[in-house]
Amino acid sequence: MKLVKDVMVTEIIKISPFATLREALSLMKRHNVKSLVVERQSDHDAWGLITYTNVLKAVIAEDGDIDLLNVYDVCAKPVISVGGSLSLRHAASLMTDHRVKRLLVLADNELQGFVVMDDIMKALLDTID
Repeated sequence: MKLVKDVMVTEIIKISPFATLREALSLMKRHNVKSLVVERQSDHDAWGLITYTNVLKAVIAEDGDIDLLNVYDVCAKPVISVGGSLSLRHAASLMTDHRVKRLLVLADNELQGFVVMDDIMKALLDTID
């Protein structure tokens, strides 16, 4: 049985919640990623996540300005998180139940990585001959 830690991404690109959406989009473009982890403001704060979908909703649907809106205005926070020893089956169930494509992987509220639905599907497809 594969676990979250077997497929999670550990190279995490973080952004300040006070950055503008333009800065977030620039960082996404530079690193060729579709999401960024939003930094905590203290050890007891929750992690956040900003995705293309969050940006599109704010900019296109709500006619927002990428230079005036900050990451904290549109990011998801807190986000659903799991431990690395959770089975992929349960992680996939969480994703489908909550209609999300990414889960953060935490250990005692410290960021370890994140798992993406595509990685879970790849692990599943690798088991098929």
